[in-house]
Amino acid sequence: MSPVVARSTASLGCLGETLAARELERQGYAIRARRYRSRFGELDLVAEEGGVLVFVEVKARRTARFGGAAESISAWKRRRIGAMALDYLAWIGRLDARCRFDVVAIDGLGGPRPAVRVIRDAFALDGR
Repeated sequence: MSPVVARSTASLGCLGETLAARELERQGYAIRARRYRSRFGELDLVAEEGGVLVFVEVKARRTARFGGAAESISAWKRRRIGAMALDYLAWIGRLDARCRFDVVAIDGLGGPRPAVRVIRDAFALDGR
């Protein structure tokens, strides 16, 4: 992979997270953390809405060539997000906090009008 492509992909990732954070804030979420890193990986966004901590996975696609953004979160990825969420809750000392997992799907990223969709309660730790 050439360095130019990697930077382009990274900058599109940052753009996706920025668009997602703006949309969440527009809908009343308060952003608590961006790119929280743990030994299990990185949470894209941590937000709070109505007293519930929300762990947000941002999935963005430039085109629909390989399917839409929302369909691209595997069971393995959901388990990793769960492990990262537990790490975050322990770090902030709120293991008893109510939480949920949302997805922000962005299709057409980098184009003139990307479609940003918030999927509330997209999955649960029990595998749903």
